[in-house]
Amino acid sequence: MKAELVKKDMTIVGGGLSGVCAAIAAARLGQTVALIQNRPVLGGNSSSEVRVWVCGATAHGINRFARETGIMGELFVENQFQNPDGNPYMWDLVVLEAVRAERNIALYLNTDVHEVEADGDENTRVIRSVTGWMMGSERRIRFESEVFLDCTGDGLIGFLAGAKYRIGREAKSEFGEDWAPDVADGITLGSTILFYTKDAGRPVNYHPPSFAKDITKTSIPIKRVIRSGDSGCHYWWIEWGGELDTVHENERIRDELWSVIYGIWDYIKNSGQFEAETMTLEWVGALPGKREYRRFEGDYMLNQNDVMAQEPFEDRVAFGGWSIDLHPPQGMYARESGSKHLHADGIYHIPFRSLYSVNVANLLMAGRNISATHVAFGTTRVMATCAVIGEAAGTGAALCVQKGISPRELAQKHGKELQQVLLRQDASLIGVRNEDEQDLARSAQVSASSTLRQLAVEGAVESRKLETDVAVLFPVDLCVNGFELLVDVRKSTILQVELWETGRAENYVPKQLVCREAVQVDAGERQWVHVPLSWRPDVAQNAFVIVKANEHAVVYHSDRQHTGAIAFVRGEKPVVDPKLENHQPDQPVVQWSMKNGVDRKPICFRLSSETEAYAAAKVTDGYLRPYGGPHQWMSEPMIAGREEWVELRWQEAQQLRQIQVTFNDNVHEDLINLHAFRSSDEVRPELVKEYRLEAWIEGAWQVLRRETNNRRRTRRLELEEAVTTDRLRIVVEATNGSACAEVVEVRAYG
Repeated sequence: MKAELVKKDMTIVGGGLSGVCAAIAAARLGQTVALIQNRPVLGGNSSSEVRVWVCGATAHGINRFARETGIMGELFVENQFQNPDGNPYMWDLVVLEAVRAERNIALYLNTDVHEVEADGDENTRVIRSVTGWMMGSERRIRFESEVFLDCTGDGLIGFLAGAKYRIGREAKSEFGEDWAPDVADGITLGSTILFYTKDAGRPVNYHPPSFAKDITKTSIPIKRVIRSGDSGCHYWWIEWGGELDTVHENERIRDELWSVIYGIWDYIKNSGQFEAETMTLEWVGALPGKREYRRFEGDYMLNQNDVMAQEPFEDRVAFGGWSIDLHPPQGMYARESGSKHLHADGIYHIPFRSLYSVNVANLLMAGRNISATHVAFGTTRVMATCAVIGEAAGTGAALCVQKGISPRELAQKHGKELQQVLLRQDASLIGVRNEDEQDLARSAQVSASSTLRQLAVEGAVESRKLETDVAVLFPVDLCVNGFELLVDVRKSTILQVELWETGRAENYVPKQLVCREAVQVDAGERQWVHVPLSWRPDVAQNAFVIVKANEHAVVYHSDRQHTGAIAFVRGEKPVVDPKLENHQPDQPVVQWSMKNGVDRKPICFRLSSETEAYAAAKVTDGYLRPYGGPHQWMSEPMIAGREEWVELRWQEAQQLRQIQVTFNDNVHEDLINLHAFRSSDEVRPELVKEYRLEAWIEGAWQVLRRETNNRRRTRRLELEEAVTTDRLRIVVEATNGSACAEVVEVRAYG
């Protein structure tokens, strides 16, 4: 046995996406990090060992403009480029490369931590060290740090340290949660093993193993959806163990899941009910993907009411958007739907007080073990949300080390600073404005070569009968003074159009009716019909315009996406088979989701009045994400041979050393690591591809940096030497496919 001692600023146990993002965030802030993972690969349930899709706030197309930014966003976008076919082993590499790129991270794979040294009384504990055994290397390693992060999922580190925790479901009376049971119990969500199939191109026989279960003797064929072409996360419902101890009975749960998987494949291959003669099993998991175990108690426990009210916590540091997604205790054997879903009207916020232990002074947690009730955990548990929580926890841990304080002290005395650091990292934080006093761009006057002022979606390529209501959403920065819609009308009719407010700035559903108009339209094709909608809101926000169903009318879809302008079709049917998912039917985000096939097909419309929604000044307005509008500069369509630029000008010369530019990578579009659906664009078309950074020096523009083949959202441009200037330009030479130059934010530091 080889004994070792490792001393780092912080130790992070758990190499799932929450631990990975926590480690990267802290390392980028200059802290040394030991990242410990008990498996040979990073990624946790998203890795090639388990192969669960990384889902998050987009909720598979339910929420708009909700894809995560920050480190999780970087992973999504890089995976889309490196791994367009969703190969699980390539995803492993994307995650590994992101960690290895940070020189402050020391990675310890195959290292199982099972000892924790902590002292203090029950209410004030402090972790001194953790010790792990590196499998295959016979190394016993002790890790000492000032701060520890439990990103294990199961919460083993906090448990061994004496942190207060919960397992199971709280009673309805404790937090007033409608979806909680009347009496508290120990029931959790069960575990899942997935399988993948492929077409071998020739007949393949299947002889089931002796332990394969005859599923025809269970309720599975009746109550669940089985198809020969499905595999992977289509079978998320192969779940069991919610009535057991998902940790201590992990082996029993695995064996039961295996018996059902091989039984399902026997049913598909040999029942004669499926076309599966040439299909074969390609992969079956050996590691149960756990959903739930310990949840630690923090200074605040997020609950159902916070999620549904979208509580804008003053100490919010991350957001989620997945539904409250709870499963029956019997899992795959239940006779009810495999899951039930409750959606807020949009994304919800997560407070920093839920990311540190209430009684272990130097312990933070990230992932599915944060301080949340069982019901709220039903949404915070999905991996992209765990990842953004990880970035927030890692950033908080780094500030704790820098200041020599506890997470609680950070929350109480430096909460605003934590938010500002997160914003500088482009983290997943919505509705908080850049107030960084060191950012010199905030004092600059901003201008541009051109600005898109006429909001129009044209280029009709596909018609849609108005068999159900359709809608368009667009930003209103000044006013709406007339709305035009491209329609065919086969018989003279009256077109009914309504304009709605969306309520909260982070929401994209109709909330409050502003006005409605009825317009007489004569028969004819490709008519631009003027609707006299009029609205001058007190603050810039989005308009949600509904065109009511009309049997005589046809609208048109365009193939030209337009940032900030999106389409909706009101769904009249369940978004998925109700045997699998029970979505409450009266939820606006379900009625107006992206699941109705219009994500990349905006409806043709145009505004009669000009807009200031894409003005150059938006690059310094403080918002990094859509929030009551797009918050970015957009040029007019780029003409061959003409470059577009956005310029910062100061009254006095500034000494600049770092410029940070954030481009638009279209957070509206849903991306998934293993591609439940494949996007045709390996690089987001809206991203700027080629650009120059220029400064006005001695009466002329001098190029400080030129970048080509850019595929990333945020670029931090360190200058070799400080530059003194009163004018700075970002010159866009080309995009990755978008017609316009688009810049979200520019920051400048001395």
